[in-house]
Amino acid sequence: MDRKVKTPCVGICSTVFGDQVCRGCKRFDHEVIEWNGYSDIEKETVWNRLEALKVLIMKSKITIKDETLLKTKLDAHKISYYEKVDPYCWVFDLIKQASQSITNLAEFGLQPLFKSSIDLVELKRLIEEELFTLSEAHYQRYFRLEDNYRA
Repeated sequence: MDRKVKTPCVGICSTVFGDQVCRGCKRFDHEVIEWNGYSDIEKETVWNRLEALKVLIMKSKITIKDETLLKTKLDAHKISYYEKVDPYCWVFDLIKQASQSITNLAEFGLQPLFKSSIDLVELKRLIEEELFTLSEAHYQRYFRLEDNYRA
């Protein structure tokens, strides 16, 4: 089965505590609740939104200098990634999964666009926070308005 039709769930769901956007997977509460009833197209739409946000975030922080080296190193380090998406999503997955074990992004064919003294664990925290903030903004803009019109 294609990854895009599987759930983005990472097992840390905050929607059960009333969050409109899950702090784990960054889906909206209604997407988490209704996921199993979604068609493959609806699931891919959610994945596409999350992936577009990841690309936006990562392009502002890192440049891919050598995509082939990146892919080779991801495979060698057994970092799971989805080959059919933008390689900047791979960079997101790398930082998320290996921020504690890697020290030099250049070894992966990457060039940081930030001061080199930033710790990758801190970078992981920042990109997760930014993804959550952008997901919340998207929810407020496109879904909260609908709630207001129904009232």
